Amino acid sequence: MPKTRLAGIGMYVPKNIIKNDDLKKYMDTSDEWIRANTGIQERRYANRDDETTATMGIEAAKAAIENAGLTPKDIDFIIFATLCPDYYYPGCGVLVQRELGITDIGALDVRNQCSGFIYSLSVGDQFIRSGMYKNVLVIGSEKHSYALDFTTRGRQVTAMFGDGAGAVVLQPTEDASQSILSTHLHSDGSGAEQNVVFNPGSHSNHWAKDVADYDPSDWGEQYVSHNMINKGQIFPTMVGSAVMKKAIVKLPEVVNEALAANGKTLSDLNMLILNQSNLRIAEFVQQKLGLSNDQVYTNIHKYGNTTAASIPIALYEAAAMGKIKKGDLVCVASYGSGITWASALFYW
Repeated sequence: MPKTRLAGIGMYVPKNIIKNDDLKKYMDTSDEWIRANTGIQERRYANRDDETTATMGIEAAKAAIENAGLTPKDIDFIIFATLCPDYYYPGCGVLVQRELGITDIGALDVRNQCSGFIYSLSVGDQFIRSGMYKNVLVIGSEKHSYALDFTTRGRQVTAMFGDGAGAVVLQPTEDASQSILSTHLHSDGSGAEQNVVFNPGSHSNHWAKDVADYDPSDWGEQYVSHNMINKGQIFPTMVGSAVMKKAIVKLPEVVNEALAANGKTLSDLNMLILNQSNLRIAEFVQQKLGLSNDQVYTNIHKYGNTTAASIPIALYEAAAMGKIKKGDLVCVASYGSGITWASALFYW
C-alpha cells in the first residue's frame, strides 16, 4: 500500500491589512486589549467585490499545484475546507474545479471549522493510500470579514478573525521518510453551542435547551428574520473561556497521541504548528509540552485566526523561512468549533 506525501504547498492572503487600531472605528476596543488577550496585531481582509472564499482558495491551489510541478489537469480530486463558503450551497469545491478547468473530477467540502484542514488531510490521505486517486488537492480558505459583527457587541469575536487561504497537493510515495505517518480525529458535540453561528439554519428552536440565554421569541420564525438580525444571531458567538479551557487540554493530548502512535517522542519533533486561534493557547501548549521556540511556529500576530486556512498558511511560511526542512518530523494539531480536535504527524 502506498503512503502519502505533501508534494506541493501554496498560500494566499489579501493585500488589505487591518490593524487593531482600525477596529476602533467600529467598536469599543483597543490595540492593548487585543494583543494582551489574543496576541494578534493585524489581520487581512478580502476585497468585498472581487475576492471570495473560493477565489482565495483557487489562488492558493494554483501555487500548490505549481510547487508540486503539476498542472491543474493533473488533479483528480478536490477537498475544500471552510466554515464560510461562497454559497450556502453548492460548496466551494465545485467552484474551484470549474475555475481551474478540471472536467468531471470529484469535489468534497468539509465543514469542521478550525479542524477542517486536518480532517481534509486525513480524508485525502485515505484516498491516496487506497490507490483511488493520485493527485489530491486539499484547500483551507476563509473569508470571515464579510460575516462578522462590527459593533461593540461582537468585538471579542470580530477582533480575532482574518481572511486567507492555504493549499497542499497530496501524492503517493513509497518513501516512508517523506510521508504522512498518521492522522487522529476527535469530536465532542456536547460543546457545539460554545462556538456557533445560530442563524440562518434549519434548527428552529430544537436546540434551544442548550442555549443559556434562550428567549422563545428569538427562534422558529423563519430561515432569516428581522428579529434574528436585530439580535445579532446571524453572527458568530463564542464562549471564549470554555473553548480555551478545553483547547489547552485536548491539544497536548492529541499531539502526544500522534507521537505515541508512531513510537516517537517530543524530542523527535522538529516542528509543531497549531491552528492559529489564540497566541495564549499556543504559548500554554508549548510550555506544557516542554518544546523550545525552534519547535513551534506561530503567525497569528500577522493574520489573526483564519481557521481552516491557518495551518497550511503557517506550514507554507515555516517552510519558506527554512524553519522546516526536508526530512523534518512535523506535527499539526487543531481545536475548534464542534467541538472538534485533530492532529497529523508527517515527514516534510
